[in-house]
Amino acid sequence: MLLCFAIERCAVSPTGDRLYITSWDKLLTLARDGTVLAIFRDQFMALLSGLHVTPAGQVLVCGCQSFTILQVDWEGKSKLATLATCMDEVWWPWSVCYSSTTSSIIVGQWRDNILVIRVE
Repeated sequence: MLLCFAIERCAVSPTGDRLYITSWDKLLTLARDGTVLAIFRDQFMALLSGLHVTPAGQVLVCGCQSFTILQVDWEGKSKLATLATCMDEVWWPWSVCYSSTTSSIIVGQWRDNILVIRVE
């Protein structure tokens, strides 16, 4: 099977057994040998621009055109939560990172705008 898509971002699971890859509107989860384990799409994932896997294995994804930050399960099969939207001042999110030191999600947005979201 041939998969044709442009890679936007990639991240590796903490255990190194999974590779997460984003393209325009999907998140692919691959095994270490390249086998496709899951393809995930969501209506709130338009122009995926940021991807981060936390040390605990939580997968965070930015939907740049949908102004959302989502958490996807470690298998890459389903959305666990919408963490932030434009109602939380998320505008054109371009990158995402979780800081365990501050218990915050740091979102880099277009035009040098940085948003810090405290999580419990």
